[in-house]
Amino acid sequence: MTQSEALAILKTGRNVFLTGEPGSGKTHTVNRYVSFLRSCGIMPAITASTGIAATHIGGMTIHSWSGIGVSRELSDYDLERISEIKHVARNVRSARVLVIDEVSMISADMIGMVDMVCREIKGTNQAFGGLQVVLVGDFFQLPPIIKRDEFSDDIGPRFAYESPSWRQLDPAVCYLSEQHRQEDASFLEILSAIRSGNVSSGHQALLNSRRVDVGSLPKDKVTKLFSHNLDVDRINDLELKKIPGSPRVLNMVSHGSKAMIDQIKRGCLSPEVLELKENARVMFTKNNFEAGFVNGTTGVVIGFREDGCPMVKTDGGAVIFAEPMEWIMESDGKDLASVTQTPLRLAWAITIHKSQGMSLDNAVVDLSRAFEYGQGYVALSRIRSLEGLYLAGINDRALQVCPEVTEQDAAFREQSDCMSGDFSVDEDIAKKQSDFIHACGGELPSPNSAPEVKKEKMKVSHIGGEVRGSAHTLELLNKGLTIAEIAKETGYTEGTIFKHAELLKSSRKLSPENTAHLNRGLEREIGKVHEAMRNIGAEKMRPIHDHFDGKISYDVIRLARILYGE
Repeated sequence: MTQSEALAILKTGRNVFLTGEPGSGKTHTVNRYVSFLRSCGIMPAITASTGIAATHIGGMTIHSWSGIGVSRELSDYDLERISEIKHVARNVRSARVLVIDEVSMISADMIGMVDMVCREIKGTNQAFGGLQVVLVGDFFQLPPIIKRDEFSDDIGPRFAYESPSWRQLDPAVCYLSEQHRQEDASFLEILSAIRSGNVSSGHQALLNSRRVDVGSLPKDKVTKLFSHNLDVDRINDLELKKIPGSPRVLNMVSHGSKAMIDQIKRGCLSPEVLELKENARVMFTKNNFEAGFVNGTTGVVIGFREDGCPMVKTDGGAVIFAEPMEWIMESDGKDLASVTQTPLRLAWAITIHKSQGMSLDNAVVDLSRAFEYGQGYVALSRIRSLEGLYLAGINDRALQVCPEVTEQDAAFREQSDCMSGDFSVDEDIAKKQSDFIHACGGELPSPNSAPEVKKEKMKVSHIGGEVRGSAHTLELLNKGLTIAEIAKETGYTEGTIFKHAELLKSSRKLSPENTAHLNRGLEREIGKVHEAMRNIGAEKMRPIHDHFDGKISYDVIRLARILYGE
């Protein structure tokens, strides 16, 4: 699914799970949606599972927003107590849209507790109190933190998607398929292999070809990623001390309550006391596209302005003055607390955990002490190309991802393809978007609001490249190729070929003659689906899938819908 498709679905008010591989644009898409809502006069509640993630999107942790804090379960008394906390009650009552970023790090129990609080304060039994909930994340990233002595196979669900609250929310899955970080085909293949649990000896050989002696690398060009904080602090302190002279000290300035300031500080990648010297290796910790840097841009301090502002020469050759920036916690459109600091940190080394959300041109990655599922995948996916990877060490655990997540990811991809197929033929998108904004008490931006909504629909149904692609699909259908064979021939995914066929169907370009071969071997199943479509309707695939208790796949249902009525 493209970012434009996902954005258009978000605008209808559907609950959404926005996911995709690292670099697919999840944060960019949700930020576009937040900007759209604000332009309509709607202030979404922006939260995340961790302080680091919260600072990336300008929000607060879900634990703080919901008043749950460090609780692991909620009694009736706890619910009543939380609902009487003024700022929590105000947070929930005023919200119409709740964004939860990095949902992979939220446990099933936690998502259930947030649901309970929202229902209690909103006074309704609707999931999450009837809010539109936008869940953002990738379950191949670092999992929820659960103490080992408290977690065993028989203790219950672990991941957020296993929670009954997730099922009741019934989010539309928008699985972003575009890639904006890695353009190296061989490196993408390695990352995909790790993600699917199919790392071959060839993939391992490619990774091993990037093994290096760390001591031979130029220290001023490459950041090191480690799994443990102790390694990071030791290297950064040691390298700074090697540079002669006294450091420039840049102190953080803060405003707001101590509790909220402490929360921002925990998530801020720039330290409270930043010590720099000329020739220090640094990394920018915020995005400022106009100034020419993003979170993860690396370089070297080449001097200081008279007011103490560091001058950084990036690895790309640009010279940037790193002026102080704000990290803000807000709610309902109001700033609750903020800290101001120079958006830099020492970058000879950083932890894998703190690298989440970054895009690095190059890095030394030491995975010899990787201990958690997904840790190696997170580290490797920060880097844009195989050429930029310098591998200091690796263990078997580093290339492993959680088997349960691998299985669930396949289901998410299928659900996303289903949603994309339903959405591409939905004639009421513009009306749904408008109705949702008005139901939230907002107004579409004037004077170009209506054309913008219509244009979003056109992007979904008639993207230029896909119109040409659908013509090629029609040509291959006429030659008797199956969906899978067309996908292999064109290089598109099967989901995209289905989308082409649905577009051709809606434009009356398909006939029984060029689709008759598609049901060979599936006549019985497709016959059953057609009977169900006559009784239930053919507009949506989910009711049909549920009718057969999931025993007939979405691909067969999509195929049956293409053949329906011929």
